[in-house]
Amino acid sequence: MSFSCQQIKKDQNSSLEKRTEFSRVIVGAEQLFSSEFFSKIQNKRIGLITNHTGLLPDGQHIIDVLYKHPEVELTLLFGPEHGLRGEEDNHVEHGMDAETGLKIISLYGKTRKPTAEMLAQVDVLIFDIQDIGARYYTYIKTMLWAQEAAAENEVPFLVLDRPNPIGGEYVDGPVEPIAENGAIPITHGMTVGELARMFNGNRKVNGLVEADLTVIPMKNYGRQQWYDDTGLPWIKPSPNMLTLKTATMYPATCLIEGTNISDGRGTMRPFEQIGAPWIDGNKLAEQLNSYQLRGIEFKPIRFVPDSIVDGIKFYPPKFLGEEVKGIEMVVTDRNSFKSAQAGIYILHALRTLYHERLELRQPRLDGLLGTPEVRLKLESGESPKTIIEDWAMAVDSFKQKGKPYLLY
Repeated sequence: MSFSCQQIKKDQNSSLEKRTEFSRVIVGAEQLFSSEFFSKIQNKRIGLITNHTGLLPDGQHIIDVLYKHPEVELTLLFGPEHGLRGEEDNHVEHGMDAETGLKIISLYGKTRKPTAEMLAQVDVLIFDIQDIGARYYTYIKTMLWAQEAAAENEVPFLVLDRPNPIGGEYVDGPVEPIAENGAIPITHGMTVGELARMFNGNRKVNGLVEADLTVIPMKNYGRQQWYDDTGLPWIKPSPNMLTLKTATMYPATCLIEGTNISDGRGTMRPFEQIGAPWIDGNKLAEQLNSYQLRGIEFKPIRFVPDSIVDGIKFYPPKFLGEEVKGIEMVVTDRNSFKSAQAGIYILHALRTLYHERLELRQPRLDGLLGTPEVRLKLESGESPKTIIEDWAMAVDSFKQKGKPYLLY
């Protein structure tokens, strides 16, 4: 795979020096080649769903390791949203990997689910992508559909587990489906491996054939860990997920995509700041701080969205080239910050101050929330507290249903 790993290796070495080999989290991709799990792929034709995050801590990419291994035949590559290299900002076309000559099938274009014809070329289908812990993030939907295809075509499905960057203890938000058999809250608190186990359980409950699923687990991982506790280097999972701080804010401010407000795309701090040319940042910060939300403060800010950020050209962001006034979010205690709830308070503050100019764009916002009910309650004047209380029972139910599938 033609990835440039020099900087990644440098960052990894720096990170690994801070922790011993015994305390660093060992990801599923490393475990795959152990004596315990290698028989799952030995002398098999492999289909691999991955992207640029499919790295081992030594800087090697899972594609390279599988392609070069004498006892494995890597036959087909599948890429999610943003493509195999994580640099696309729109629908992704099929392609060819220049390094290996393998066909790359996009699962974020006309094809969203591997077909029977595709899976006839493989004996095992593997998923190895870093998620960020929010329902909006499309990688888990890609995994769900791939898992369904594997079940329907009787192809073993392997998930190489990786950490939930924003931790496994905060579960919150309306519990709504990401697709058939996959109802989860905005912050689900699970790893991709745990989600795959739950999706399989849902298939059984619904009378559908289960996938022949194997989750290759991590070692040294605990639910209380944030990504920077794992000893692993941060590799931005998508063009706008620049840092762990971005991921921490994302469950709140991704909802802004469903409005006519900028979510900070086109800057080096997407999802950490929001605004519009007609907003008074001081007033918005004052309104948001009046809610006294735990672990977060709001400060006025100005920014100008660009079409190229960190060397990647983006789909034109809102208010391209205009000065945007709004607020930045400053996390003071990430363990007490409730991001899914903060998103509702942000929408409420915007509607309170800018009722005539704010647009709650129904298809997109309802799609992100998974339900029209939240938007309708905001529009009818219900308080954020009441809206949040309404989903508490469903979140508790999800936690109970999810317990049997937890690995850590």
